Amino acid sequence: MAAGYFLAASRGLPRGVATFFATSLVDGLALWLGAALVFTIVYASLWTRSSGAGRALRWTLATILMAVPPLGIVGWAGPITAAGMVFPGWGWAGLVATLVLMLAQTIDRSRRPALAVLAGLAVWGAATWSPSASPPGWIGLDLAWGRALGRDMGLEAHGRLIDETLGAAREGTKVVVLPENALGVLTPTVAALWVGRLRGSGITVLAGATDIHHEGWDNVLVVIDGAGTRVVYRQRVPVPVAMWQPWRSLVGERTGAGARLVGSARATVGDRRVAPLVCYEQLLVWPVLEARLHEPDVVVAAGNGWWTTGTDIIGIQKSVVSSWARLFGLPIAFAFNV
Repeated sequence: MAAGYFLAASRGLPRGVATFFATSLVDGLALWLGAALVFTIVYASLWTRSSGAGRALRWTLATILMAVPPLGIVGWAGPITAAGMVFPGWGWAGLVATLVLMLAQTIDRSRRPALAVLAGLAVWGAATWSPSASPPGWIGLDLAWGRALGRDMGLEAHGRLIDETLGAAREGTKVVVLPENALGVLTPTVAALWVGRLRGSGITVLAGATDIHHEGWDNVLVVIDGAGTRVVYRQRVPVPVAMWQPWRSLVGERTGAGARLVGSARATVGDRRVAPLVCYEQLLVWPVLEARLHEPDVVVAAGNGWWTTGTDIIGIQKSVVSSWARLFGLPIAFAFNV
């Protein structure tokens, strides 16, 4: 069951990996099955045929291990993500209630009643589900720039992106959110160009960018307005292998994208506290729960999914984030590039 759940939740990975690395589908399948093996081994090794409290405690331990680092780094779409669908608006109490119902299913005598309750709540949640709205005055701008976004970003490209950003603004718009790495490499020239064009517009832009430093680079979110540019968030969990490569430090090389597995779970845009989730972080459990501890006003989910064409990876990411936002009653600003 653990293998089936994990493989289904990450079903778009083989094709996405093959596109990202420009390699064969076999490599994508290997990475997909390898990650699933970690998830499955944890649950399988803690499983016991003996029913009762022992099995419930073992299941709890497995779920916690796959929700927090280091194993939680591949704990995509953990089962407790369902809390937002069955207990919308309940917050932390809904998370606990979901865990209790799942625990009850590991005990023979309470399995069927718990399953019936959970199924009923799931049907009710699906029937009453509605997409999470953006906060008033905020717009998440989806782009269709493909691989070029953040890579082929000369003066003309930045000018076109600024025009598209300003064109998306409507009356009352205060903040426009752009996808991950929309600005490409953050340089003084890029910053000056955007600040100059935004001056007098009354609009603040929250956009993804690459911040290069002596140890490597960070995947960041940047606030830009007529007054200047500032980095407000550094991604905590870049995509392992593709972006985050800590093993390279063992041979004296730069480690690629920087990672901060805990901490830096919040950002501030104007008078709003933001729970930022960039790309890979949207699939994990602890980044959103850590961000929730800071009592955010809005969830910002940004991604650059040019490599997901033909898969449902972005749809899965949005579903996971929507479930968490629904659990805590928070608005969302989505911004993805395809």
